Amino acid sequence: MKRWLSTVTVVVWIGLLSGCAAAVVGGAAAGGYYVGKDDRSAAEIAQDATITSSVNTRYVGDDLVQARLINVDTYRGVVTLYGNVPNQTVVDRAVDLARNVRGVRQVVSKLTVGAN
Repeated sequence: MKRWLSTVTVVVWIGLLSGCAAAVVGGAAAGGYYVGKDDRSAAEIAQDATITSSVNTRYVGDDLVQARLINVDTYRGVVTLYGNVPNQTVVDRAVDLARNVRGVRQVVSKLTVGAN
């Protein structure tokens, strides 16, 4: 009885997890396609991702900047900020925080002020 139950359990898990293989393989292929289409090296892509993460972390930890209102994109060390914020003080603070992240070469603000 115990062996039969173990066999059934294994068969059920194989059936349930078989769908995951396509997602994992497809996700890896999509990531490879993205890296192949980007003119940056894998190291540059990783560095840009680290910069983006660091900027976002600073925004989350800041009392003035509302992180959820700002999208951050980094390309070869150039950080571009997108979004709509309440006032110019927030724009200035967001730019200053981003500018002081290690690896940032330039900050481009495409932030708008006021209601959408």
